[in-house]
Amino acid sequence: MCITRASSWWRVAIAAVALLAVAPAHASEEPIEIFDAHLHYNWEPNPYYQVEEVLALFKKHRVTGVLATSRPNTGTHALMDAKADGLWVVPFIRPYRVRPDIQTWFNDPTIFDLVEDEFKRGYYRGIGEFHLSGKAAATEWVKKAVDFAVANDLYLHAHADDEAVEILMRHNGRAKIIWAHTGFSLAPSRVASMLATYPQLWGELSYRGGITGAGGQLTPEWRAMFEKYPDRFLLGSDTWISERWSSYGAIMAEYRGWLKQLPPAVAKQIAHGNAKRLFAAK
Repeated sequence: MCITRASSWWRVAIAAVALLAVAPAHASEEPIEIFDAHLHYNWEPNPYYQVEEVLALFKKHRVTGVLATSRPNTGTHALMDAKADGLWVVPFIRPYRVRPDIQTWFNDPTIFDLVEDEFKRGYYRGIGEFHLSGKAAATEWVKKAVDFAVANDLYLHAHADDEAVEILMRHNGRAKIIWAHTGFSLAPSRVASMLATYPQLWGELSYRGGITGAGGQLTPEWRAMFEKYPDRFLLGSDTWISERWSSYGAIMAEYRGWLKQLPPAVAKQIAHGNAKRLFAAK
């Protein structure tokens, strides 16, 4: 009798293990959702991919929101017009018509006219991504753009070195800046100093070096910074060329690889929580 009961118990246990082995993954094991805070959907004069292909790519890789820009701004218009279910598009005005504008926009009054005209569409949340290096940020037209952003509660998305970021902040102390690439290879100690000095500065992490080391492990410096400033970082793809679109899934997988090494609450903030807080509807 005892033997029979024991063997029955083992059969039930084995069956339970087998069911667990084939059971679908729990919803909590889904890849963490990501807000892509550095997306370019450039049209020069045509897009790399059609809107439907781009939307499918976001869905496949569980990207639930994008900070959308394009050169010219036609690509951003197309993403806004798509009104895709399950995708939150946060549009920024790109102060470029063609690629050479990157080198001259900060001294070109017609670019300020472009910004004012685009803003009339009524849905923009920021200006950028724009490029600045050092004292190039100190021009009259850059200050006008900063003041325009502050007056209209817009963010600035700046691909800039630390000197240029500080000049932008001096233009107007109420400026809100998304720092594209967070200084690329700038020393983590300097990044931490910038975050401490400027409460309205957020680091966007595409192309940012030094976050991980051997085997994709978070470096101690960046782990400490993420845990100290969990509310100050955003993720981005920077799809500035077709190769970045081709490797979109790998970019998101790399982010998820090191996000898993952080406390879950911190990982959620960086992956999507900070963007939801910053860009929530006014």
